[in-house]
Amino acid sequence: MASNAAVPFWRAAGMTYITYSNICANLVRNCLKEPHKTEALTREKVHFSVSKWTEGKPEKPITKMMILTKIIDRGEDL
Repeated sequence: MASNAAVPFWRAAGMTYITYSNICANLVRNCLKEPHKTEALTREKVHFSVSKWTEGKPEKPITKMMILTKIIDRGEDL
């Protein structure tokens, strides 16, 4: 049975909800005044580690830092 519910505009635009919410968060951060803007921009950074697995065992993990707005600017999903 088909639903007559409206499709969310972010879905109609071909985005995931995560991408949409990150774009909205970025806009809010950029609208803040100092010193709140600087504090919000520092929370935007994400740290994670990546390990390559060979023969069933992880190699030494590599720690990386990613800034969420850079992902959005390239149009990639998180």
